[in-house]
Order: sequence, then C-alpha cells, then structure tokens
Amino acid sequence: MGKYPVYQSPQLDEVEQRMRRLEAQHGYLADDPRALVTILTEDERTVKALGLTHQAIAHRLRSLTEAAKQALGGPVVVENLWRVVVQDFRGRLPCPWGHPGLYPKTHVVVERLDTGETLQWTDLSIHLIETHGFYQGLGSPYRLDPLKTASFCAVSPE
Repeated sequence: MGKYPVYQSPQLDEVEQRMRRLEAQHGYLADDPRALVTILTEDERTVKALGLTHQAIAHRLRSLTEAAKQALGGPVVVENLWRVVVQDFRGRLPCPWGHPGLYPKTHVVVERLDTGETLQWTDLSIHLIETHGFYQGLGSPYRLDPLKTASFCAVSPE
C-alpha cells in the first residue's frame, strides 16, 4: 500500500481526532462512522482496482481547477466536456495531517456537459487526495468517491 497506512497508528488517531473536532467547520468525515484507516484503505483499494494513482486523479482535478482560475471567476468550458467555475473565498485552510502551509479557500463546481452531472471540490481536497489518498468521508459535502471521480473526470492511467 505504499505510503498509505494499513493500520490505525497513533499519528492517524491524532489526525482522525482533529478531523472530528473540526467537523462542524470543515466536514471532512461528516457522519461517516468508519475509522480513518478504513476510509483510506477502501479508497486505496478502489483506486488500485481502476489501475490509477491518487496522483493521477489529483492531477486531473488540479488541471480543471487551474483552467477555471484563468477565467477569473467566470465559468469556462474545458475540452468541450466540462463547465468549470471556481469561487475564491477569503482565508486559508490547514491540512488536517499537520503539513506546513495553508490552502486557499476555493469552491470548484464542475458540470459534465454530456450528462449534466456535477462534482465539487476545493484546493485542499486536491492536496488530501494527492498526498494522503483521502477522498473524505461518506456524507461529506466534498466527498469524491474515487470510482465516480475517475469516470467523471475521464482520468486515465499515467
């Protein structure tokens, strides 16, 4: 499983407790009763079954986000397949794993033009996927199911 945990370590206990304390503000785990290690392990299994990496999924999310940021707040159509809008808010968010640095408060909404489906994420969401393999808990407003996200964003193996 590489750098992703396969057991609930004391460090992961701290991260999970931090997330649950911040739940009202950030919604990382929502009402998902599963242990953080279980969430990480199940999503890791899904990503591997797709023949993908967390980095490939994060890269696609980042490329859609960056394309919309170039539009300076207006919607932009990317590859004739997605309509992307990025809203920037004042302030920054820390990584719940305690990494240095803060992530801009953004809200990205992407609509697939062929199906009308939508997904939403933040800059922090991209970091959490790329660095930690964390797609957030069931019920979280920013939960990005790896299977749905890979299909929606047309992610292909690197």
